[in-house]
Amino acid sequence: MAEFPLPDDCPTPARLLPPDDTQRVLLHNEVHARPSARIRLPALIVFVAVLNEGVSREQECEHLRRLPGQGHLPLDSLQGNFLRLRFEQHTLKWERHTEFTRYSLVQALPEEAGLGAAVPDLLRGLAVPAEWLANIPGRTVAAIQLAMANADWPDATPAAHAALMAQAQRWLGRDSLVASQLGGGHSWALTDFALRDDGFERMLVIAPPGTTETRAGRISQRLLELETYRLMALRGLPVAKALSPTLADAERRLAAITAQLENKSTSEQALLDELVSVAASVERATAEHAYRFAATRAYDTLVSQRIAELREKAIPGTQTIGEFMQRRLSPAMATVAATAQRLASLSERISRTSDLLRTRVDIVTEAQNQQLLEKLTRGQELQLRLQSTVEGLSIAAISYYVISLLLYLAKAGKAAGLPLHPELAAGALVPVVLWAVWRTTQRIHAKLHRADH
Repeated sequence: MAEFPLPDDCPTPARLLPPDDTQRVLLHNEVHARPSARIRLPALIVFVAVLNEGVSREQECEHLRRLPGQGHLPLDSLQGNFLRLRFEQHTLKWERHTEFTRYSLVQALPEEAGLGAAVPDLLRGLAVPAEWLANIPGRTVAAIQLAMANADWPDATPAAHAALMAQAQRWLGRDSLVASQLGGGHSWALTDFALRDDGFERMLVIAPPGTTETRAGRISQRLLELETYRLMALRGLPVAKALSPTLADAERRLAAITAQLENKSTSEQALLDELVSVAASVERATAEHAYRFAATRAYDTLVSQRIAELREKAIPGTQTIGEFMQRRLSPAMATVAATAQRLASLSERISRTSDLLRTRVDIVTEAQNQQLLEKLTRGQELQLRLQSTVEGLSIAAISYYVISLLLYLAKAGKAAGLPLHPELAAGALVPVVLWAVWRTTQRIHAKLHRADH
């Protein structure tokens, strides 16, 4: 293979490429937009997700500037939808998504909140001011206190598992927990998916000593995203329930319109007015809620992906996170999907009914046009007959005037000494005059007929 060495003064290799697409760097760096956190165990993650509708980046940047040492935080640092602020003893991560913004505070787990504690107060040693947390701009959609503790890993005996489970139940203050072994048995994740008095959920991860910081970061990220996406997916459920009466009414009205189309008991204008009203209500519902239903499907897909990434194994006597989601989340998602399908089906049925009504109107219009054409034909026939009658009278009148002129001409000739009998001459010329006038009229008709063609 021939080689083509570059000259010494050749530009850098990057300049050998054609010009970059305007979005090349942005799209290339998207995979690095939200890197996984590196978490040193034991750790406490205080996570808050807020809906950011009506909240600008400027407002969020201003709130971040209230943290110690961040008074001059530039707004441009928030343009990438991800920002990690590192402090001496903790880290704060900001992430902005389409509908919500996430704040994740990572700090060391207080010693008194270790695995042997009973329902510890995790907010007592919070690394950021409590009022700063309470004043985050937006409306809270998810709030989680995730504790990640180390523990000597038990063997696979039921007694060892029961002892570790007892510690976790005491820490969470619940006897009934949802729990899974993650990563094929590497660590445990336990929660009750319940809101506490402080507005937070609690999750507990128990990992063996030696768990790497990157692995701990991935575990926390998957659990926090799983719960956030679950709650965002469920936002479509109240919409589906509220929309159900509207869809039922639209279906009833559409059925009535279809029945009236069959028996022709109502005028087309009344049917059209009612159909337009039904179509308007359905289209309004589609415009208002189509995005919510599509977002629900997307979030539900993300929940399934995060569950698969956990690589769960069951802990004897407990329900896994995936099983809990399957039994509790799936019915809600089925309701949303059924409502979305119901809405789409209504739109299609309205379209078909509109086609039927249009066909009925076309048939009625065609019948009316046919009747009008028949009336016009009859009118033309009458007009033709009248024209023929008038034309006959016209021939007689013209002939009368011509004969009168000839009669006066004969009388004038007799007065001049010509041997004529005016009345006899005029009487003898009557057939000739009539024929001549009739023939002239026929020639005029023939000439007009040729001009039309």
